[in-house]
Amino acid sequence: MPSVPLPPKESNLFKRILKCYEQKQYKNGLKFCKMILSNPKFAEHGETLAMKGLTLNCLGKKEEAYEFVRKGLRNDVKSHVCWHVYGLLQRSDKKYDEAIKCYRNALKLDKDNLQILRDLSLLQIQMRDLEGYRETRYQLLQLRPTQRASWIGYAIAYHLLKDYDMALKLLEEFRKTQQVPPNKIDYEYSELILYQNQVMREADLFQESLEHIETYEKQICDKLIVEEIKGEMLLKLGRLKEAGEVYKELIERNAENWYYYEGLEKALQPSTLEERLQIYEEVSKRHPRAVSPRRLPLNFVSGEKFRELTDKFLRVNFSKGCPPLFTTLKSLYYNPEKVSTIQELVTGYEASLKTCDLFSTSENGEKEPPTTLLWVRYFLAQHFDKLGQCSLALDYINAAIASTPTLIELFYLKAKIYKHVGNIKEAAKWMDEAQSLDTADRFINSKCAKYMLRANMVKDAEEMCSKFTREGTSAMENLNEMQCMWFQTECAAAYQRLGKYGDALKKCHEVERHFFEITDDQFDFHTYCMRKMTLRAYVDLLRLEDVLRKHAFYFKAARSAIEIYLKLHDNPLTNESKEQEVNSENLSAKELKKMLSKQRRAQKKAKLEEERKHAERERQQKNQKKKRDEEEEETSGPREELVPEKLERVENPLEEAIKFLIPLKNLIGDDIETHLLAFEIYFRKGKFLLMLQSVKRAFAIDKNNPWLHECLIKFSKAVSDHSNLPEIVSKVLTQEMQKIFVNKNLESFNEEFLKHNATSIQHQLSGAKMMYFLDKSRQEKAIAVATRLDKNMRDKNVKTLTKVFEALLDGSFGSCHAQCEEYQAACHKLFPFTSAFMPATNEDNSSIASVNHTAINHDLLSNEI
Repeated sequence: MPSVPLPPKESNLFKRILKCYEQKQYKNGLKFCKMILSNPKFAEHGETLAMKGLTLNCLGKKEEAYEFVRKGLRNDVKSHVCWHVYGLLQRSDKKYDEAIKCYRNALKLDKDNLQILRDLSLLQIQMRDLEGYRETRYQLLQLRPTQRASWIGYAIAYHLLKDYDMALKLLEEFRKTQQVPPNKIDYEYSELILYQNQVMREADLFQESLEHIETYEKQICDKLIVEEIKGEMLLKLGRLKEAGEVYKELIERNAENWYYYEGLEKALQPSTLEERLQIYEEVSKRHPRAVSPRRLPLNFVSGEKFRELTDKFLRVNFSKGCPPLFTTLKSLYYNPEKVSTIQELVTGYEASLKTCDLFSTSENGEKEPPTTLLWVRYFLAQHFDKLGQCSLALDYINAAIASTPTLIELFYLKAKIYKHVGNIKEAAKWMDEAQSLDTADRFINSKCAKYMLRANMVKDAEEMCSKFTREGTSAMENLNEMQCMWFQTECAAAYQRLGKYGDALKKCHEVERHFFEITDDQFDFHTYCMRKMTLRAYVDLLRLEDVLRKHAFYFKAARSAIEIYLKLHDNPLTNESKEQEVNSENLSAKELKKMLSKQRRAQKKAKLEEERKHAERERQQKNQKKKRDEEEEETSGPREELVPEKLERVENPLEEAIKFLIPLKNLIGDDIETHLLAFEIYFRKGKFLLMLQSVKRAFAIDKNNPWLHECLIKFSKAVSDHSNLPEIVSKVLTQEMQKIFVNKNLESFNEEFLKHNATSIQHQLSGAKMMYFLDKSRQEKAIAVATRLDKNMRDKNVKTLTKVFEALLDGSFGSCHAQCEEYQAACHKLFPFTSAFMPATNEDNSSIASVNHTAINHDLLSNEI
């Protein structure tokens, strides 16, 4: 039933409640609510009850808030205020779909309420309901035609819906209303013109875009983008001579921008190599200190000319002492001829500089300073590291360190070489040495922490980061607060390798929360950008948010989480105490005593750690309480705490894995790993059609992928083993499998795969795994195939050989301890520095079986080597 209208005194109090809410004076607002509700006549007043609930929500009392708002709504279901408040409450809980329903109900009762329409439009653009957003913005435009946000919002709605003509008409009508003198530069008007031009370019209206930018050129603040747009449009229109002039002017402004040279080449259309080179030589004469006009020709010249230009380029940079020189040239390393030329030149410099301090023994000139030889050795170390010749790389870097033992870059590179060779512990040690030379350098500190995490030294990494985190809070918490995702993804991978699945999942969920928060944070910009007229940046933001989970950080976290959930599904965690009881029965008295002593030490250490954490938590809670008291409010209640023990003991790991998989399927469908991870989940769920969908999508991307080959054979065998499938499903599966297997049985399909990829270790490994999977009696043959190390193998590197070694350890070929040791010894001869291949000492023997903790052994231990 509708509430009784409030008399003047109570009505004024209600207005004061609204004012207190807007000014965030929540405690005062509650006092005024009490004054109205304490009157028996208005004790059930719906709108006051709703406002009391909304105020309580702002103070973090969520349950009470919902209770009061629902009670208010029941008492006055015809009140637009009650529905609006209920919508605000749902919005604060991120239940945007429910909030939209509430706003729509409110609008049925008061269709021209501006505030409700504005709130609805914000939710619609947040949820990308573009059709609904356009309708709401049209209503706002009709109600407030004089407000610029009404026009801009309506135009953006059409732009996002790709109705460019209507968007341009609206923007032009709005532009005409702006009273800006032709000679005056106004930033907001400038942004409007540039946004209008962006819409024209997206609509492929190149001539109109050029005319538009030339007409309003004097009123645009950003002069650089005006020239860039002119150059781009002139090229599109085929007016090459004018485009050439524009790009020449742009190069005069910034001779290091590669995009300008690309535009200039398109405009001048050089027909010969000499003409193309002349473009760069002319710029180089005008800008003798610019690097780009000397570097870019190295991309397209070859032979003797490449040698001549590279020689000049290298000499100047070595003399000057340019640390990123190798990074500048690294993109040339796809060409073996150019690589051998660079190697010949630089090794020549090194030999000559050692004997006579000149780049060539045949020269007579000013001698080079000793630092030149240092930078030559630094370059050669990077060069041989890139080519995989790590022993040579280490020789050069050690020589450089011997001559200058205080240069951070040298220790940094030495750590990098050890990382590439697969000795992560040694890499972390040298990176620690590098950071000790400058403890105030945040970059090297972060690198050192990253290497420590790669070496599974989580505690050391946390301590390293704590040098730059806020005092009074633990480094882990502060890094989470700062959304430091490189640390969290590396941390998750380290915990995963250590078998601490709960901690790893905690980090993965923290990363997922960051992406949710980033998506949610765009809410504040929907009104701000229209008010400040930063429209181009706003549209870019919306487009970025649409594909946000394409980011590498999300993919890494999601992949780790999926792999762990698959592992937990295959091997659910048992009760630890029971497990220990079983193990203790098989031990001798001496071993049992040793184990118990070890457990006591571990418990004591854990207790001390827990006490430290407890004290830390108490201090943080006191600080937070103090902060809350100062602010007198809290915008939302606490988020659910991520507890590692709960996370690793979830009831349905596969359902949790699917939550991480969905964004990957939606946004990263062009990556084969997405579909293969999907297959692994659906394979365990027994969803045959979804398995088929996954392998078909993966097959379309790369039909020769080794992991896909494993999935195909598992899938085919699973289909043949299930005779009770529905007829229609069976028919579809048979039909589609026919296209992939082409009437071959699984054994011959696998043999053909091995034959076709006889020189690839990764493919041989997958084929060998499937050989053993299909026929356990062929273990010897399968292991022989997987462990082939003859000269013909083209991918004989640390990463690939580590994968094979992991497969031998994790039971993919059954029990094969002798062959495992033989393979380890063979790999150790090839890569003597790689820690995984080093002969196991007595201390290591106990841990050898735990090298790989995951069900899917792809890119984990040797990740990014």
